[in-house]
Parts: sequence; structure tokens; C-alpha cells
Amino acid sequence: MSILETAPLAAIAPFAKPPQAARALAGEPRLWEPLVRFDPTTRVHERLLVAPGWEAWVLTWLPGQGTAIHDHGGSAGAFVVVRGALTEETYGFRRADDPPVRRLDVGRLRTFSARHVHRVTNTGTEPAVSVHVYSPAIATMTTYSVVGTSLATLGIERAGVDW
Repeated sequence: MSILETAPLAAIAPFAKPPQAARALAGEPRLWEPLVRFDPTTRVHERLLVAPGWEAWVLTWLPGQGTAIHDHGGSAGAFVVVRGALTEETYGFRRADDPPVRRLDVGRLRTFSARHVHRVTNTGTEPAVSVHVYSPAIATMTTYSVVGTSLATLGIERAGVDW
């Protein structure tokens, strides 16, 4: 049976907004726990669900694993930490060499706009798991590096090709 056949779509699908969908999915561990696996060489990301107007992913993070600085290709979204803790650096509001940092503990919902640029890392000592929802479904991510006090584009990653 696929995840789509077992998902409580009647309860989740009406949520056109990522925050509500992320919370609903995070509250259904029987859906995302079978997708949880850890790889010592890279973060693991597994598509959990595709629904009209949005998609959901489960991401796993061993201590020290994280993303590059990136956007979401014009998709807005939300994520909930369901195990462990993550640290987020947000770019675009201040100098890129001094981003605001926030700790995201279990149960913490983090929403973001279509223009959000951030880096997420497991800076803790325990593995972490998070459930992410993107609307519309994420097609590209631009990655960046900090050059002086600004961001410089490194490249564009494409869904289905680069991840």
C-alpha cells in the first residue's frame, strides 16, 4: 500500500496552506516514520505526499549535516521539527555575513515566504527529523555563498535531477 493510499487525505488535503498541512502531517508519525533513515554521508530527503497545490517531504539530519544557503525557487512553505532540533540561519534582512540564527526544537513550526533564503543545520548531538511542505511543489532551489556582506549565486538545483 502506498503512502497516498494510507494518508488521511480527507483531514490533510483541505489545507491549501503549508503551515496547516505541515502540522497535520507532523502529527501523523505513522505516515512519515517509515521514510526515516539516516545516511552518514548526506542528508536524506524523501517525498511524503503530493497533493493539489503542494507537496510534503521528510528530511533527516545527523549531527553536523545541513543544507547550503538556498531559496525554494518561488515556493512558499513550512516545516515542523518532529525529532531532535535544528538551527536556521536566515538571509536577506541584514548583512549576509551576520545572519539571524534561531533554534528549532521538536514541535516548532517554521513558515517561510516564496522569497525566503536560509540554511538549516543539525548543530546538536542527536539525529533530527523534520516534515516540510512546499506550495507550489518545489521545482528548483538556488544555492548561495556569502561573499563579503552579500550573497552570491552558486547554482540552481532541479527537482528530479539534483535531488
